[in-house]
Amino acid sequence: MTNFRIHTRRSIRLKGYDYSQEGLYFITICVQDKICRFGHIENGKMIYNQYGTIAHNEWINTPNIRTNIILHEFVIMPNHIHGIIEITEKLSYNGAYDTPSESEIGEYDTPQRTDELHSSVRSHLRSPSQTIGAIVRGYKSAVTKQLNALGLTEKLWQRNYYEHIIRDEQSYIRITEYIRNNPKKWADDKIKIKK
Repeated sequence: MTNFRIHTRRSIRLKGYDYSQEGLYFITICVQDKICRFGHIENGKMIYNQYGTIAHNEWINTPNIRTNIILHEFVIMPNHIHGIIEITEKLSYNGAYDTPSESEIGEYDTPQRTDELHSSVRSHLRSPSQTIGAIVRGYKSAVTKQLNALGLTEKLWQRNYYEHIIRDEQSYIRITEYIRNNPKKWADDKIKIKK
């Protein structure tokens, strides 16, 4: 029996938008099954455990790996991460190709269609390694490798991630405040694990 949900999965990205272009992006990355892997909230403040420290350090290391980004406000929560990433310049094509993002693969359910996606990416002469999706994939991969080395055997991350393109100063201020206040509002957080 075919799983209808898998084969009709749609990308949550804005169709036709170039996610390697300059701009500000609000990103949310969630832990698989909303499990609190990174620590806990105490008196409205995030208290990291060993995993949370790694997640934090890898996030702040991101601009050392990708020189065309600046990190703005961010918070590592017990089971998710919110952050604003700024791409300061669109890097020129460098001939390197990443594998397609999880959101792109979600729409291609056969090896033949996945090959079509690879061809499509190459035909646009862009390097996916410079996109927001590639930044998130790189971050998730770096954290996963370190946590696996510490003994984590379960899947760490929920598939994909959420993003919002920040288009004006008012939106930037509102999102920045939301991120700053996230630990204080943990009791009401919709991403909090269900008990």
